[in-house]
Amino acid sequence: MGIESVLGRRGFMIGGGSLALGLAGGSAFAAATSEDVDAVRRAVLAVEPRTISWYRDIHAHPELANQEVRTGGLVADHLRRLKFDEVRTKVAHTGVVGVLKGGKPGGGVIALRADMDALPLLEKTGLPYASTAKGVYRGQEAPLMHACGHDSHTAMLMGAAEVLAGMRDQFAGTIVFLFQPAEEERPDDQPAGAELMIAEGALDHPHPTSIFGIHVGPFNAGSIGYVAGPIMAAQETFEVTVTGKGVHGSSPWAGIDVIPLAGEMTSALGRITGSQLDMRRGPTVLTIGRFRGGDASNVIPETVVFEGTMRSLDEENRKAAMAAIERTVKGIADSAGAKAVVVFKKGYPITSNDPALTAKLLPVLRQVAGPAGVMNMPPVLAAEDFSYYQQKIPGVFVFLGVNKENPKPDEIYYNHSDKFRVNESCLRVGVETHVRVALLQLQA
Repeated sequence: MGIESVLGRRGFMIGGGSLALGLAGGSAFAAATSEDVDAVRRAVLAVEPRTISWYRDIHAHPELANQEVRTGGLVADHLRRLKFDEVRTKVAHTGVVGVLKGGKPGGGVIALRADMDALPLLEKTGLPYASTAKGVYRGQEAPLMHACGHDSHTAMLMGAAEVLAGMRDQFAGTIVFLFQPAEEERPDDQPAGAELMIAEGALDHPHPTSIFGIHVGPFNAGSIGYVAGPIMAAQETFEVTVTGKGVHGSSPWAGIDVIPLAGEMTSALGRITGSQLDMRRGPTVLTIGRFRGGDASNVIPETVVFEGTMRSLDEENRKAAMAAIERTVKGIADSAGAKAVVVFKKGYPITSNDPALTAKLLPVLRQVAGPAGVMNMPPVLAAEDFSYYQQKIPGVFVFLGVNKENPKPDEIYYNHSDKFRVNESCLRVGVETHVRVALLQLQA
């Protein structure tokens, strides 16, 4: 998820609960016998200790966007040991693409994706494998932490790679494994990690016809949340520079005071979503998160700058909101003889699950988490660059709950918190989900 977003949504099992990794009854996909199901489960459980070990290792060694050299190397070495048919490195700087071909003739091509980057944050979990790493973020040294769960995403897909490599003689078709850098934050004036992966051929030769991904979150342990349609929002960041005329505070009539003008703008922007957008199309939120201007209490500054984000689950509302932001701030500036410039930093599109593919995969999700452990959740207004893959091929993105068992309210930590942690017993749920989703899709 984008660096400024926080995952958490009322209504999707944020409280306690037990890990559900039992065999669901009639929901199992048609071609799977109980023997097949048991074989997959045994393989997943066999790789669980290594999955946890990879998770702890990656967690202790976080790397920022496009700096995932160690993590990418760990992944590539693992895929080579598994004798993947192809392992491509340095895709989109530090990404890894692995190609695994089944031993039976025929079959289609599908993709599984995990992101690898961490955040500039000081970890306060107290875990024995907590990060003490530091890196360079925007030109300054910063502590690093896997506060969004990408360490678990990478470890789970590595586990799935081992299970599926051990089963290659039993399926037809090809699985493309995408280990992607730079999801958390689009580098300035650069493509997002998923964008660059696509541009550098991650979906070519072979070309997958569908893609699947998992994101962990602060929900019931082992539960899976899905949406058929938009599941995460489009996101745009904007910066407004308001320029007036600086003057001493004793004679404000001699200048153009940008402080109250900027305040009026932020207030007016807050009314856009309720008065200028059709909220029946989907929710849109607009937030101002940074405001700076002035150096002295008795001097009216010449310039004020404020920044915010806009998020929407509807493309038309996204476009309308962007136009309204520019129209509003420039109108207020013009009314006072000031000048306002709006700069939008490109965000991520809407992450929208293909309805038909979602319906096809639901039996597998219920098989892994149990019928009661799979929830049709409300959409999340955080953003994800998995959306770029979905613009090219049908895709499904789900959430995996990784809370501790029956947590107290003060033991639930959201993504991007310095105390966010992953319940390691949930990792096998993610591994099994990847494996079963791949096997089901290759049957088509």
